Parts: sequence; C-alpha cells; structure tokens
Amino acid sequence: MKIGNYTIGKNQPCFIIAELSANHNGSLDIAIETIRAAKRTGADAIKLQTYTPETMTINHSNHHFQINEGTLWDGKTLFELYGEAYTPWEWHETLFKVAKEEGLICFSSPFDISAVDFLENLDVPAYKIASFEIQDIPLIEYAASKMKPIIMSTGIAELTDIQLAVDTCRKVGNNEIILLKCTSSYPAPLELANLNTIKDLQKRFNVEVGFSDHTYGVLAPAVATTLGAKVIEKHFILNKSIGGPDADFSLDEIEFKEMVDAIRDTEKLLGTVSYDVTEKVKKNRKFARSLFIVEDVKKGDLLTDKNIRSIRPGYGLHPKYYKEILGKSFIKDCPKGEPLSLNMFE
Repeated sequence: MKIGNYTIGKNQPCFIIAELSANHNGSLDIAIETIRAAKRTGADAIKLQTYTPETMTINHSNHHFQINEGTLWDGKTLFELYGEAYTPWEWHETLFKVAKEEGLICFSSPFDISAVDFLENLDVPAYKIASFEIQDIPLIEYAASKMKPIIMSTGIAELTDIQLAVDTCRKVGNNEIILLKCTSSYPAPLELANLNTIKDLQKRFNVEVGFSDHTYGVLAPAVATTLGAKVIEKHFILNKSIGGPDADFSLDEIEFKEMVDAIRDTEKLLGTVSYDVTEKVKKNRKFARSLFIVEDVKKGDLLTDKNIRSIRPGYGLHPKYYKEILGKSFIKDCPKGEPLSLNMFE
C-alpha cells in the first residue's frame, strides 16, 4: 500500500512516524519547529492528533473522570488533560503546509467522526486509530469508509477487539490495514513490550504490521524492525525542557535521529535472503584453504599426506579432492610452496 508517496510492504524500508501529540505545549511556533526538526532526524512522517476536550469527554470531576491509575497524568481530570494536550484545529492547515514544504507526509489520529470530516478537507493520506479508540467501531467504520490506509494501535485490545476492528475495515471494502503492536503504558517497561507479537499479528490477520513505541530509548524500534515491523511510530519533542504530558517518554531531536539511524542500520543488516558472494568477499577467498605442496617433490613421487596439505591461502586445488588424489604420481618436479594443480600429477 502507499501512504502519500511512500510504499509500505515487503522489501520496503520502515515508515518512520514522528508523533507530535501534545509536544507543542500550546505553541504553534513550537509545533512548526518540531515538524522541521522531525525532517532533520530522517523521519518520513509527522502525525498529529485531532480532537478537542469536548470531543473526547465531558467537563466533569466526579471519580469516573479523575485520572488516578499510577500514570504521569494522575491528579487531573480527563477534560483537564485533553485541554492541555490537544492541537487546535485552526493550526492544522498551517502544520500540514509546513510538513509538505519539508517533504514530510502529514496525517492525524481522529478521535470522533467530526474529526474525520475535518481531516478529509485537508486531504489526509491515511488515518491512525489510537489504541484507546480501537473499540470505537463507528469511528473505525467511518474512517475506513474513506478508503485510505488505516493504521490501528493494539495497546488495550484483546484478540477479539483486534478481530472486530479489522473485520470492520474489511466490511466497508478497505483492506489497506496496518496493525501496530503497542503497550499502552506511559512509559512502557521493556518486559511488557512482547515484540514477538508483531510476527503473530501479521500471520494471524494477514496485514502489514508495525510498532507504536512508548518505551524509553531507541532499542525497541530496532528490535521491532528485525521482527517485520514496517511502520515505527514514536513520540517526538523538540526539547524535553518544553515539558507537557508526553515529554517524559518522547525522544528529542538527537535521540530520534539515533533511532532512525538504528532502524536504517538494522535494515541494512537484515538485507535479503542471499547466498551470493560479493566481489569484495570473493577477493577474500584467497584466505580460504586449498591444497599446496609442502615438500619438494620429484617427477614420479607419489602424492602423500606428507608432501601435500590443505592450508591457507586459497590458490591451490579445492580440498574436496584431497583423498581422491592421494597415491597418484607427480609428472614433474615441483617445489615446496607451490599451489597444487591438475597439471602436476597423472
């Protein structure tokens, strides 16, 4: 499938998404500079989140709406958190324009149907369904009906949730589905990543797969790449001193570039299934073993384990002939140190 001008699939490089989320801390200028910094890191895309506090929840402070789950956001109400974290809709057109100028693909996570309608006017090339929305079947159905690639994080999902979300996309005729392994913990401990699930997602649902990462550091995305992830999403911040609800588990410009480089190096290491020997390696075959004359011999002498041996370098006869030629006669005098060849013996 393609997102913008980027092809995603087998034998293609990872599609690396810098997640802006709340890392503008309420400043359009910071959001713009973050997009420019994402380009400098080597990211392929910048992703926004399209919601308002009112489209996410209601302004209520009873215990149902209090955050008290051992998260970075404890002590706030949901309405307060989303009021602090949202990206104003009036910024979107500008941010999409800046991304285009930088050569980055820009798209977003809609959190309700009105957000899908809004993003359609911006001609987004794909939709990302956040982990906590994977149970919002009407939203998934509506976004999928736009017939653009659908990326879905699986952080809070059980198998039945994932199956229902995938089936919902396919029922409206949209088979361009990417599932991201995700651990919805902020930050996510390494022991909860369970990256082997990536391969199972691909096999079980017959979709493209990737990894939405909330761990610290850059190791997990590189490991995910070895397991077949074709999309990597990571929260990106211009500078952690900006603060904000997602700053703690986001990567700054230096760290994000380190992650991109690690993924690209991992892809080089993985390569393809190949038994070809490159020209550079062929030159090193001279260090392989071959059959050499290791004692001066005269015409008529027999080839024995005393006067021929398999040694380095590799200029002589292949060692596979060793047992076959023992006992044959030399047809000329040959000095010690000569590579053995077929024209030396009968």
